[in-house]
Amino acid sequence: MPFVNVKLVDGVFTPEEKHAMAKALTDVMVKFEGSEAFREVVWVLIEELHADGWHIGGRPFEGPKSLMTTLSKSKDIVETIDGNPTTRKEWAAAAPVVG
Repeated sequence: MPFVNVKLVDGVFTPEEKHAMAKALTDVMVKFEGSEAFREVVWVLIEELHADGWHIGGRPFEGPKSLMTTLSKSKDIVETIDGNPTTRKEWAAAAPVVG
């Protein structure tokens, strides 16, 4: 039996949205298995974790503000990369650890 575990920040989704998410994930599993009979054995667990336990880019999660900070930092990093690295070694050379 497949077990799908989703971890979310507490309070972001309503109960109805979480139920819809579980149904959609079940639908995906059934599609890939190829049999409707599979539906009854798909388990979906949605866990909500407190925001103070989440970190993005090594910084505490601050809701939507964190997303904008992360996207901005990602954009800044992407703009410094020369070429098109495809391997881990190439990425390490193109975007080395700073500090």
